Amino acid sequence: MATKKYTVTLPEELAEEIRAEVGSGGFSRYVTQAIERQRERDHLHEFVGWWEGEHGEVTDAELALAEAERLSLQRQHAELKARSVPDRKAS
Repeated sequence: MATKKYTVTLPEELAEEIRAEVGSGGFSRYVTQAIERQRERDHLHEFVGWWEGEHGEVTDAELALAEAERLSLQRQHAELKARSVPDRKAS
C-alpha cells in the first residue's frame, strides 16, 4: 500500500505516551492501526443502523445472548490455547 505523509495535531501528552510505548519507528504504525480500528467501528455502526432499520432494534435479550455466546467462545479459545502450551514443569 502506498503511503503519504500527513500533518495531524494530537494532544502532546497522549502522543508522547504512545511514542514512549512503541518507539519513534512504531508511531505511524500505531496511529494507522488506531484509524483502521475506528473505521471498522464506524462501518459496524453503519451496518447495525441498517440492520435495525430493516429488522427493528436489537433487544436486550438478543444482546445478552450474543454476549453469552462471545464469552463461551472466548472460554473455549482459552482452553484450547492452554492445552496447546507444553507443560514446562516436566523439564
